[in-house]
Amino acid sequence: MNAPGFHALRIADARRETAESITLAFGIPEPWRDAYRFTPGQYLTLRATIDGGDIRRSYSICAGLDDAELRVAIKILPGGRFSTWAARTLQVGDTIDVMTPMGRFGTGALRDGKTYVALVAGSGITPVLSILKTVLAREPRSRFYLFYGNRSVADIMFRATLENLKDKYLARLSVFHVLSREQQDVPALTGRLDAPRLRALMPAMPAVACIDQVFVCGPLAMIKDLPPALCDIGIDPGHIQVERFTPAPDAAARPLTQVDESASPRAIIRAIYAGRQLEFPVYGAEPLIAAAQRAGLDLPFSCQGGMCCTCRAKVLEGQVEMAVNYSLEPWEIAEGFVLTCQAQPTTAHVAVDYDAV
Repeated sequence: MNAPGFHALRIADARRETAESITLAFGIPEPWRDAYRFTPGQYLTLRATIDGGDIRRSYSICAGLDDAELRVAIKILPGGRFSTWAARTLQVGDTIDVMTPMGRFGTGALRDGKTYVALVAGSGITPVLSILKTVLAREPRSRFYLFYGNRSVADIMFRATLENLKDKYLARLSVFHVLSREQQDVPALTGRLDAPRLRALMPAMPAVACIDQVFVCGPLAMIKDLPPALCDIGIDPGHIQVERFTPAPDAAARPLTQVDESASPRAIIRAIYAGRQLEFPVYGAEPLIAAAQRAGLDLPFSCQGGMCCTCRAKVLEGQVEMAVNYSLEPWEIAEGFVLTCQAQPTTAHVAVDYDAV
């Protein structure tokens, strides 16, 4: 597996999906086609210089494997530097730095005859749309149940796309829109997509014993609320996959922590990335990624808030402590993986491997 890396890609298409969202499709030059092959559920990290700052954000791929394009959706956030800039500035023909696909959210190996359930909210539809399209096209005996939460009908991303898919796969795709700020004829479909709502929606779901995989994708409160509720109704925890869609703190807009480089470093870090070995010091309370940035090294990162997993690396030597973790699974932590945007060294020497999978 090649290490993730940026390439300047041309924007082949730009669409306004709702008043608060856009999608961008990228042209992939032939030499890079293999590098940008993706699995449904993965994301791309986009990089731009905005007001003199290196700003990076991760956006999920919304195209299916048979769509013959690489497309992401961007939700325009109030005060969001990158999303606002992208919506106002980017046009067809522009180029932007795009990292190769990353992420482990998805179905794994395609296997026909499965029953999938997705509970998503807002822009959390994006990776699930990629999964849903691919499953319906490539697993002719599989069924998909989508419960999609939004404030109102006007906020529903990909509404027309979902309607067309429902018409095409009438017997295999069920879509239920749950609206928090618009009253609907069916009481169970009015309100937030939370644990009580899940119980109200159970009559519309397949029998628990028939569910092979559940995807939960949305804001942090939903991610905390729904998986335990799913377990309570009998879903095996191993059959639940989560992807957090919470706006990242505007970490890239903040200046790097001021440190006294005349003092002795807190630790020396050896990092393996793209087959190369890099070394840099950490001073004070700065996390590994901040120290690497200060040293002029371009290691992978995006949100800097512990959300996206772009900066994931495996600790080979020494120890670190993470301030927060919203994306690593328990098995990853057990195997020594950390988020280097959150990791501070607790030993004098630390070695991390960004190429580990």
